[in-house]
Amino acid sequence: MTDHHTDNSYENPGRLYLETALSQMPAAYAELMGNPGTGEINGMVRFYPIGAGVLVNAEIYGLPVSTVPCGSDIFGFHIHEGHSCTGDSSDPYANAGAHYNPALCPHPAHEGDLPPLFGNNGSAWMMYYTDRFRVPDIIGKTVIIHSSPDDFSTQPAGHSGTKIACGTIHSV
Repeated sequence: MTDHHTDNSYENPGRLYLETALSQMPAAYAELMGNPGTGEINGMVRFYPIGAGVLVNAEIYGLPVSTVPCGSDIFGFHIHEGHSCTGDSSDPYANAGAHYNPALCPHPAHEGDLPPLFGNNGSAWMMYYTDRFRVPDIIGKTVIIHSSPDDFSTQPAGHSGTKIACGTIHSV
């Protein structure tokens, strides 16, 4: 009889990721808030170091809901290089900067390119594992939700629309 608690993480990485998210404190987090005029967007993005990568968990509420048939409730989601969620009337998050991209890769190979958020009646939940960055590399950077899905080809940032929510990444 197999003892499932002795599973090697290489044999069952999904289980390792889920157990990590359920049983450990993240090493870093970003609390996201929406800008004026985008509703009551709020949520948390958590970052857990695992092996040679980072487990990213996003839990978002208050996203805009499409009112047209077959409307897309898909949102661009990125780590940006800036250190502040401040800005001006034309861009409330202007100081969030561009996508985090220290290796100067073309889009969508930026270190800060994250999978899109799929809204479900205004909420989104996502977890994925990446080796594009380490937690210490992103402390102080910002996480941005954009109004449109990333097209994964337009340079430099995927034509993902306006910034509708932002949070600064803090260590725990």
